Amino acid sequence: MTVSAITPDLRPYTAPDLTFSILIPSWNNLEYLKLCIGSIRRNSTFRHQILVHLNEGTDGSLEWIKEQPDITYTYSKNNLGVCYPLNLLSVKTATDYIVYMNDDMYVCPEWDKALMDEIKRIGHKYFFLSATAIEASPKKACAIHRNFGKNSSEFDEQSLLRHYKSLNIPDWHGATWPPNIVHKDIWQLVGGYSIEFSPGMYSDPDFSMKLWEAGVRLFKGINSSKVYHFGSISVNRVKKNRGYYKFIGKWGFTSSTATQYFLHRGETYDGPLTSPEIPWRIRIKNYLRRLQTSFYYPG
Repeated sequence: MTVSAITPDLRPYTAPDLTFSILIPSWNNLEYLKLCIGSIRRNSTFRHQILVHLNEGTDGSLEWIKEQPDITYTYSKNNLGVCYPLNLLSVKTATDYIVYMNDDMYVCPEWDKALMDEIKRIGHKYFFLSATAIEASPKKACAIHRNFGKNSSEFDEQSLLRHYKSLNIPDWHGATWPPNIVHKDIWQLVGGYSIEFSPGMYSDPDFSMKLWEAGVRLFKGINSSKVYHFGSISVNRVKKNRGYYKFIGKWGFTSSTATQYFLHRGETYDGPLTSPEIPWRIRIKNYLRRLQTSFYYPG
């Protein structure tokens, strides 16, 4: 990984009425990126700052992004994953709220209004919120199961726009995955996304645990903020890191312990989280995982 191979955007976009700064790492996903940014432009209630990092950009995405006057972008000739790009883009943010969004997501109308309404109700900075994903093949309990197309060529946008309001689950605990939103001050407090997890596997639960250590206890998924997620388009192509063991080495327990016992991910939201009660069998399991990690993956 050559992090120095980054070209900065020389035309940063600013405006006085921007609400969120939306960070989108992208890796040769032009058709999905167009869908994502098009939906932000059409379906947002407020004006936002859009920032994109292009990894490689060999599919025409670099040429396309240069023609978009409302997008701040950075570019690297090689694939830096998501951690380095998110931190790079965060330096260019012009608002108080940072949204991390994948390029294979389509935001539904008023997605941003629902998040801002919740932020106003909270009344402080110590929160981490996620929108609720609609997916054709969901792998998590906090996603809504409905097929509006498994890829960009099959995407039934009009059907999604007709039905998304009727697809609901209760607000849920455990905001971790994008699209998520955090106050810029809290992002800076915890140092953004940890580059030791590059290209990105297990960086999401790690970021949540950094927020937990900083005192955040409000990890909430918002049902009324919805996105359609095509599902791990880039992750399925990238060479995976050993993030599972790196997470254990850093935190002393598995990511599933973090999401189940700290964040209660997928459970119905009923207020800020409290200190976890971890069963002895899980403590023993984590102890064995730590031994395995220190033996097979030292450092």
